[in-house]
Amino acid sequence: PDSRNLKRGFEAESNIITGNVACYGATSGKAFFRGVAGERFCVRNSGAVVVSEGCGDHGLEYMTGGRVVILGDVGKNFSAGMSGGIAWVYDPKGELRFKVNMAEPVRDFERLSGDAYEAELSEYLAEYAEETGSPVAKRIIDNWEEEKT
Repeated sequence: PDSRNLKRGFEAESNIITGNVACYGATSGKAFFRGVAGERFCVRNSGAVVVSEGCGDHGLEYMTGGRVVILGDVGKNFSAGMSGGIAWVYDPKGELRFKVNMAEPVRDFERLSGDAYEAELSEYLAEYAEETGSPVAKRIIDNWEEEKT
């Protein structure tokens, strides 16, 4: 977001800042969105690393690879048809399980456990915070031990 709007109290994490189908079919690279993504975010992602502060309905449909970090709420039908890749979702309200499409037998919900995946996520968060100045990412990083549980 424009820095002038941020100075006026605009909170990117509470607003949709990228349109529907952002990162559709992404095969590589990184994309950092300081704010919420629209519907059908990262559909058919097969190799990109993407971070946002939430997403609309049908996020990560048919994802086959890549990594996605969501630092906020997701919409309904999340991860329908997802057959690969990893999604980390910050879910302090405990609502994710009601929004995930559970038709796929490969869903695996795990807490972070100090393994290589936690280290990988930590690197993405640090890079995202550095590149975007996100207060959401900064708060999570500053309170890592508490927030990861």
